Amino acid sequence: MTASAQGRLGLIRDTEIENTIRVYIAPLFEAAGLDPGSVSVHIVNDRNLNAFVAGGQKIFIHSGLLMETKTPGEVIGVLAHEIGHITGGHLSRLHRGLKDATSQSILAMVLGGAAAIATRSPDALIAGSLIGSSVSQRSFLAYTRTMERSADQAGLSLLEETGQSAEGLLSFLELLSQQEKIFTAGNNPYLRSHPLTAARITHVRDHVANSKYSHLKSKPQIQTMHDRMRGKLRGFINPSERTLQEYSPNDPNLGAQYARAIALSKDQEVDRAVAIVDGLIAASPQDPFFHELKGDLLKEGGYTQEAIAPYTKALELLPWAALIKINLAQLQLENRSDGQLVRARDNLIDALRYEPEMASAWRFLATAEGRLGNAGKASLALAEEASLRRNKARALSHSKRAMETLPEGSPGWFRAQDIENSFKEKE
Repeated sequence: MTASAQGRLGLIRDTEIENTIRVYIAPLFEAAGLDPGSVSVHIVNDRNLNAFVAGGQKIFIHSGLLMETKTPGEVIGVLAHEIGHITGGHLSRLHRGLKDATSQSILAMVLGGAAAIATRSPDALIAGSLIGSSVSQRSFLAYTRTMERSADQAGLSLLEETGQSAEGLLSFLELLSQQEKIFTAGNNPYLRSHPLTAARITHVRDHVANSKYSHLKSKPQIQTMHDRMRGKLRGFINPSERTLQEYSPNDPNLGAQYARAIALSKDQEVDRAVAIVDGLIAASPQDPFFHELKGDLLKEGGYTQEAIAPYTKALELLPWAALIKINLAQLQLENRSDGQLVRARDNLIDALRYEPEMASAWRFLATAEGRLGNAGKASLALAEEASLRRNKARALSHSKRAMETLPEGSPGWFRAQDIENSFKEKE
């Protein structure tokens, strides 16, 4: 698992966790008539219980939500609600409402918007932009309450259409309600940027009382996926001492074993950590994520060359996993033998077909191409990296060098020209 800062938003990337979210969301997309390829899901490294839609059809889920929810149904209910925002076109409406609000409280936006800009949080931006004007704030929040009710209804309809219980969504809203009473006691209820009203909870509770699917529980294999996701996140994010106290070594739950293995690895007890994962592999040798986790633990523990074999095995079982290919390529680059360099380059080229916006992978590819003597391709990869990082000077310098080195009229030459032109057009 990797945590990266893209822009100023810390994002977590992990093949298993992202696969779990895709399993949750696929039937909802189909029921909503959305193309799965047009909607992206991002995991935010933040302990708050939150999820939001931003930038078109992008769903952001906080790691805190995934770590604290005990059942898949809670996350699925939240996802259904967020898809309701997408199908309802609420993001474009939000921009119009935000424009009206900030025109009445521009000074407050300047003073309160710094945190929002740093985190790119819609909730923080709304709250920051409205401080100082109770009239504009109340009118804007009345508008967002309408959107929340609409998204709730759309989410409930999606759950009903896909034959899933809304118990999870109800449980999550009740949890939020309890937290509100603790953290916002005494505050004006109109001053909430993401309103949770009693009417919303009542509406979901009524749906649960009348739906023929409310008695259904998640399938055991889906619950297991959820447990594994929670265990992995808690293991990586929480302090190891806390994790080892929370999870007994005798707990047979896979999530508990994940969490303990990761915590032990963080405490430099790599042998004990790997022994736990080896036990999982012995029981389920065809599970690619067990092999991936073994590779992660060895890599993070400094056993970089030993990590090559489990990553390679994971890719044999899961050949489309771009993030695993990038991790493997990093280790192959460290090996420095010609054979491993070629494998690293091939893995990176293949991975970048699926992850073209991962700047670090372009940097690794530049290293591989450079060591293999392909100066033009190395310059092109560096131009791609610089373009993604919005570094104009470096992008122009490397794209120019690539065009000077690559055969004129080749695909790489044209790509370098495109990068150069994209920055010149902005001048």
